[in-house]
Order: sequence, then C-alpha cells, then structure tokens
Amino acid sequence: MTAKVSASDIRASFSGAMSAMYRDEVPAYGTLMDLVARVNDETLAGQPELKARLEATDTLERISEERHGAIRLGTAEELATMRRIFAVMGMFPVGYYDLSTAGVPVHSTAFRPVGEEALKRNPFRVFTSLLRLDLIADEALRDEAKAILAERQIFTDGAIALTEKSENEGGLDSHDAARFVSEVLETFRWHDKANVSLAMYHRLHDAHRLIADVVSFKGPHINHLTPRTLDIDKVQALMPDYDIAPKAVVEGPPTRKCPILLRQTSFKALEETVSFHDGKGGWQAGTHTARFGEIEQRGVALTPKGRALYDALLDNTRKLVRPAADGSNAVAYEAALIETFKAFPDDWAAIRSAGLGYFTYSLTEKGVAAGSASGDIESLIAEGFVRFDPIVYEDFLPVSAAGIFQSNLGDGAQQDFVASPNQKRFEADLGAAVLNEFDHYEGIEKASLEACLDALQTRAAAE
Repeated sequence: MTAKVSASDIRASFSGAMSAMYRDEVPAYGTLMDLVARVNDETLAGQPELKARLEATDTLERISEERHGAIRLGTAEELATMRRIFAVMGMFPVGYYDLSTAGVPVHSTAFRPVGEEALKRNPFRVFTSLLRLDLIADEALRDEAKAILAERQIFTDGAIALTEKSENEGGLDSHDAARFVSEVLETFRWHDKANVSLAMYHRLHDAHRLIADVVSFKGPHINHLTPRTLDIDKVQALMPDYDIAPKAVVEGPPTRKCPILLRQTSFKALEETVSFHDGKGGWQAGTHTARFGEIEQRGVALTPKGRALYDALLDNTRKLVRPAADGSNAVAYEAALIETFKAFPDDWAAIRSAGLGYFTYSLTEKGVAAGSASGDIESLIAEGFVRFDPIVYEDFLPVSAAGIFQSNLGDGAQQDFVASPNQKRFEADLGAAVLNEFDHYEGIEKASLEACLDALQTRAAAE
C-alpha cells in the first residue's frame, strides 16, 4: 500500500504555496515578511528570557512559519465544501464569530489545526467568513446577489475529486497530495475579471463594500496573509521606513509585558484594476479594493473569566473613545486603552492565580531530577518542581477582525446591521459543529497538569 502523506505535511505544503502565490500577487507582502523577520530576530536577541521560554515549550521554530489567511464565502455549499477541503489538511472549525455587531454582514469560524504536535508542525489558520445575505435590506438586490452566487463554482473539479478520494481512502499519497495543493490553490487565486457589470458592482458596493467583494468575483481570493511578530509596536513604527502605511490603531489590547489574546495591525488595501462585463460581450475598466497586509502578535489564551474582563475593559475604552476609521483620534484612543487596561494584571503569576488565563504545566530540571515530590500544584510550583507557561491564543477576536475589515474597506464603509448572531444556522450551513475554544484550552491545561502530577506520583510509588 502506498504511504499516505500526513495532514500536517499537506497543510505545510499548502501554507508555503499560498505564501509564495501571495508574494507574487502582492509584492508588499514580501516586504512585510522581511520586516517581521527583522523585528523577530531583534526581539529574540534582546529578550533572552523570551527565547528561552519559546525553546523550552518547543514553539520557537513555529514563529517564522506562522501565518493566517482570510477568505469570504458566499453560500452554504461553498462553506461546507471548504470544511471538507480543510479537513484533508488537518484543519477544523474552531469558534463562532458574529461580525454583524460591528457593522460587517458576515459570520465566521477559523479553520486550524487543534493538536499540540499539529500546531508545532505548522499552525496555519484561515479565518473563514460566510456572507449574510439576509442582512441586505434591499430584497431585490438580495435575490440578484443570490442568483449570481448560485452560478459560480469556486472549486476545481480536481480539488473536489481529490477531497473525495482522501475521504474515501483515509488520505492521499505524495503524488495526489501535491496535486491537491495545486488544485486547491486555484480557489484562493486573484481574478481581475469580475462576474458582474460595473453597474451591479456599484449597487452591491453601496449595500456594503464587503458584499461587493464576495459576490462580484469568480472566487474568494485570499484577501490577506498574516505573519506573526513578537513585537507588533516595533513593526508598526518601522512600517513607514519600508514604504508601508500602517493603519492608525493596533487592534486588540494595549502594549503589555505579558501579552494577552491577539493584537493586529495592517496596511491599507490595494486599489486594483478590474474588468467588468459591459453588457455587450466585452469588458469595462474599473477598480476594486480588497487585498491588504496584516501582522499579528499573539498572547495567552484567556479563560471565560479573563475574556469577560477583557471584553468589559475594551467596551469601557470604546465608551470613552471610539477609534475613528481615519485615525484622527488614535492617540486619544490608545491613551484610554492603556489607562483602562490597568485593571488587567500584567504578571504571569497574577494572571494564573486570578484564573484569567490558560497555562501548560511541565516539570522543571529540579522536578525531573527529583526522585519524587508530593503536594498540590501550588506547593509544587512554589518549591520549584513544576513550571507554568502561557498557552498561546490560536483564535481571533470579532471586534478586532471587524476593525481590520473596516479600516481596509474605507472610511465610509461603517454601516449598521441588526446584531443577529446565529451559530445554529452557521453550523447547519457548515455541516458540522464548531469547536468551543474555551473547552479546547481547558483540556490542554488539564492534560499537562495531570501529566506532571502523574510523573511525580509514579516515582513516589516506585520508591
């Protein structure tokens, strides 16, 4: 029997191919990668304790390979098929995000690997949004958009066939895996010819720029790829030196000694030349703005208690100063954010003891050398037998995602939609339940704690 390629290896190949394609399509992405690599190298050189922690948790290697992408789909059928394709790569839907609360007519999930080893091998994620046509007020436009989407096929026949083969045979051999990556890549490729007339594009655009982006094209072109930096403030400050104009405000929590959740920034979306149907069998020139560059810095995953505190503090900040899309009040917003977030502990021990974040537990050198040790976890930590390390937040933040979307859709894109989370409908369209991120992180923490205690207790029993 021919050996099957692991899902993680297929995912790594696809992530690399996607990055190469996007670098060709959007040269500024390559510049961004160079900047992030420089900042990460300088950060590790200047913070040996951070480098040591990343090495101790076997996560240093993944930083340079880490990416997340984002796509926007138009139909339930597209979403369900995308779920099957990502499953071949070992990527599964985690979390439900309702962006209608922030004026963006989509709801979303993140496809990503979920096991520790899979994440270390390649932590590629794709934030995947489904257009909410039900939120379009114009009923006639809603019906026309639905008809346009019904006529397109965003997946190649080869991608569908190889997905079915993987499902039926429990994986793909090296030849088929390479073909699979090549075929699926076509779904994410940029197309400069629209599926609609310029007049229809403007009608969709007037309803919401994101609606025009989803409905008007042959496929859900990847609209950004995001590398992970260890110092997003430094990247933000250096972007102009690389002829990249950053968005005015970094989304997420403020600068901290102990990073929490997710911070993101980006550069403005490109205005690109696009051809539209002219109604006479020819083409009419126009432009479209969709693809941009984004950078992220990841911190500790928060417990429900920690997330509730984060959400409350962010909400309090925005009651004081709501960041303007044009950045005119960026300084005031950042000052308010820093002041408000003083209520969130900025020390790993304090975050852990308050039950605000998730941590993994492992034996220290002293713990490994010890014949045995007894006591509860707090005493074992205090005596130096066990260490704790923050679990990286692998997911996303709805307000931050919407902020990135809005800043790249343009200053006039902010629109109000009735907040209408509908996870049940989303999961029905997806064809599966999404994984609850809190349950997932709690399971990782619990397993690591039990492994430590079992190791020490097994030695004690053997003596």
